[in-house]
Amino acid sequence: MKRSLVYLVGAGPGDPRLITVKGLDCIKKADVIIYDYLVNVDLLKAARPDAEFVYVGKQGGAHTLEQDEINKLLVRKALEDKIVTRLKGGDPYVFGRGGEEALVLSENRIPFEVVPGITAAIATPNYAGIPVTHRDFTSTFGLITGHEDPTKDESSIDWAKISTGIGTLAFYMGIKNLPYITGQLMKHGRSKDTPVAVIRWGTTPQQKTVVGTLETIVQKAKDIRPPAITIVGEVVKLREQLNWFEHKPLFGKTIVVTRSREQASEFADQLYEYGARVIEFPTIEIAKPDSIQPLDEAINNIQSYNWLVFTSINGVDAFFQRLFELGKDIRDLKGIKVCAIGPATEGGIEKYHINVDCRPPKFVAESVVEELKKVTAIRDQKFLLPRADIARSFLPEELEKLGGIVTDLVAYKTIMAQPANINLLDKIKSGEIHIITFTSSSTVRNFVQIIGEKNIAALDGCVQFASIGPITTQTAEEMGFRVGIRAHEYTIPGLVSAILENTLSGN
Repeated sequence: MKRSLVYLVGAGPGDPRLITVKGLDCIKKADVIIYDYLVNVDLLKAARPDAEFVYVGKQGGAHTLEQDEINKLLVRKALEDKIVTRLKGGDPYVFGRGGEEALVLSENRIPFEVVPGITAAIATPNYAGIPVTHRDFTSTFGLITGHEDPTKDESSIDWAKISTGIGTLAFYMGIKNLPYITGQLMKHGRSKDTPVAVIRWGTTPQQKTVVGTLETIVQKAKDIRPPAITIVGEVVKLREQLNWFEHKPLFGKTIVVTRSREQASEFADQLYEYGARVIEFPTIEIAKPDSIQPLDEAINNIQSYNWLVFTSINGVDAFFQRLFELGKDIRDLKGIKVCAIGPATEGGIEKYHINVDCRPPKFVAESVVEELKKVTAIRDQKFLLPRADIARSFLPEELEKLGGIVTDLVAYKTIMAQPANINLLDKIKSGEIHIITFTSSSTVRNFVQIIGEKNIAALDGCVQFASIGPITTQTAEEMGFRVGIRAHEYTIPGLVSAILENTLSGN
């Protein structure tokens, strides 16, 4: 029996992979997720499909809901016999008003648990190359709100004590008050030459760090906007040696991934590891064929085939899913040889504990024919090709010319996706996006259809285009794109390598 329960979860400082294992588990089990502005929305992908999402963000004084209303919302949802996960940036109890929310829950006798999160005061300087303590510099560290009203008659912060009594000071959300903060510190004895770092969107690919001193930082950080954290102390000097995150090869690059939503994560993760900001803009979706009957007939007569030829991971998954749905298993494939184009396709086959007999060295249809000619007498051999509805006709036609008996059928179809409205065209024209990636001809065609053919010419010079292989490149260039980044190996890792090579060469 389900019971009312509220999890107050720290979502971490921005990098979605910095959430705790328990925090992620709370997202997965929630009926309702109530989240803030500073929560990375990528975390919501882990939620159940039927979960309810409620955004209660506060940004620059504009509140979706006031705190009292958020408190009432937590109580109301919990009393509906639901598991509620309250996602808060950083840690719930560090300037997150989690204590207030916990008190309201306690007063209403609603069970709750608090899941600590990595707070920005530690993580953000870490990603900027600044350890908050270091035995050669300081053993004391303080967390201070930067929101205090400078016009108050009396400050609740004891400036005289913190100015000289604590080695490293971390001020949360103090950009607007930066002149007041630096002024108070210098007024109460901190040297004007004390190093200061202001870090915006820390731990994310949008991170920006400005370094100065108490005397100069206001002017140097004049263009920094919230959210940002300010670090004051001698440890800031270590940034020059320890700045690991901003030195990643793709840091500062924003890259668009147009693959299907199901397949985008693998690609996005690899780019993210190299420091890129990734925008998932799926242009295709994978769907079942209009008629499943041809595939069923082939599977029911599977023993009549000599070869199974897979040209994509989608074909592998569609074939085996239907094989199992028809009550069969891999024993029914006994004696049938298997050919796979590309390592991803081969990996998809091997997860079913089936060995691949033919691996073309190049991941295009032309190479498949040449490799099959080396390993089998094609004449009178029966080939089953479970493929996409828009697959090229070259492979079955060439096999038939050589005397093969080919069953080329639609195992899945690709349809145009409906990407979220993120003003992609405006972002490209403004220079916010650096690279758009294409992983198939269909991603190219659908991208054009989504943004409008009339807008293609205007993109020239605004953004680079990256292609996974020659067929995709040909399609892109026929549609008016100038493809400057081309994978040498026609795989996702090959495309990532080409992007890295292009970036490291200074393009």
